[in-house]
Order: sequence, then structure tokens, then C-alpha cells
Amino acid sequence: MVASTEVFDALKSIGLNLYERKIFVALLARGVATAAEVSEIAGVPRSRSYDILESLSDKGFVMVQPSKPIKYVALEPKEALEKTKQNLEKNHKEMVDRIEKMKNSPIVDELQGIYGRGLNLVEPTEMTGTLKGRYIIDRQLRSAFKAAKSQIDILTTEQGLSDLYSKHFRVLKKIARSGVKLRILSNTSDNTVANAFGEIAELKRLAEPAGRVAIIDGQSMLMSLTDDKDVHETQDIALWATSEHAVNSMANPLFTQLWGKAK
Repeated sequence: MVASTEVFDALKSIGLNLYERKIFVALLARGVATAAEVSEIAGVPRSRSYDILESLSDKGFVMVQPSKPIKYVALEPKEALEKTKQNLEKNHKEMVDRIEKMKNSPIVDELQGIYGRGLNLVEPTEMTGTLKGRYIIDRQLRSAFKAAKSQIDILTTEQGLSDLYSKHFRVLKKIARSGVKLRILSNTSDNTVANAFGEIAELKRLAEPAGRVAIIDGQSMLMSLTDDKDVHETQDIALWATSEHAVNSMANPLFTQLWGKAK
């Protein structure tokens, strides 16, 4: 029985590459097989089948039988998924522990020193580029917000303000309490969200949407190049620039003009 496209897509979503998917499904159908047998059934090059089967074994999808020749057995799917989940959780915890250990070690000080020396050689124009995908954009925003020292100006849409509330409100609230001034412009009609931001920022409303821009300390900016209503979040694109010239020639004039007109 050949698995459906939905099955292959689901296996892909949990980290199995094409050959791994083909061999696992073939092994499920065969029950037990040698590397040569399963490679023929799956249509995978025999030279690759050994590495793929070893990878599936490490991930918890396949069990190795120490026979001559070596044979492989596919684990029952529910058991395989549970084992894979446990492996991922274990690996994730180990990686987090390593990162935390590194953060508190002299290694980070050395890396920061290298970064600082390199940064002195970078021209402002080289700190400019595009970001694709809302997850990447939000991650950059969060980092920029946390680095703010005096002021953050945000121009956003109704949907943008809602996203800002769900993803960044706690960070912005903490920043505001530390003394950073927040100003927000939006065409939002959501009074709940607007009132929440009104407690930590000076918020003004626009009659119509006017884009999405965040200005950090008058020196850095993130400007959206797509409409959040017409684009999928994976295709959202924004311009990031750490350049006072770019901020003063592009973002600040727009924000200042709209701020003066807003209610």
C-alpha cells in the first residue's frame, strides 16, 4: 500500500527527509527487511539506504536486528512518534542547558569582544537588509525593543497593533517601566487593545492605515514592505536599518507628520 500525500507531508513536518519518509513507509509495508530489500521497495539508492536506516534508528522509527545480513524493523507508528517526541525533548533540554552554561561563561565575553571590534569596521549601510517571515521580523523587533534606551515610536495597522499586543506587550510594558518613552500610532478600532497600550504608551489613532514602522532611539528602524492584510505571514517582508541617516530621511518624517495629524 502506497501512503497518501498527506502522510508524506505529515512525516516531513516532523523532520523526516524524502528518503527517510520513503524507507520508513516501505519498511512499515514490508515489516522486516534488509537494507538492499527496503531500498528496492522504496526506490532509494542502495548506497544511501544504510545511512538513512541508521538515521531512522537514531530518531526512533526503526529497530535494528543484529542478524546476518542485518535486518531492520519499523516500529509501530504510535510508538515511533512517542519515542521521537521523547528524543526531541531530551535533545532540546540538553541544547538549552548548553546555551545557558555558555551564556554564563568567559566564552561569551570573548565573543562579545570579537563582535565589538568587528562592529567598529562596519559601515552604517552594511547594517541594512531585509527580513522575510513574520516570525523573523518579530524576533528582530523583540531584540530591538529590549535594546532601546530612550524612545520607541511605532506606526502600525489595526492587525499590527493586535499582533504587537499578543507578542510584545509584556516586553514593551517592562521597557516603559524602565523609563523608555513609547509612542504608538494606529488606525485600530479595538478599544481593549488600545486601552492596554494607553497605560504604558502615548497612543494616537489614525483614520486610515498608514503602514508599519518601528523606530528605536532615532537610530534604528524596521519598516514593513508588505501589507499585512494581503500577504501570508511567511511572505511578510520588512526593511531593517541601523542608520541614523535612514531613520531621519525615511521613518522619522513619516511618523512626525502622521503624529501631528492624529487624534
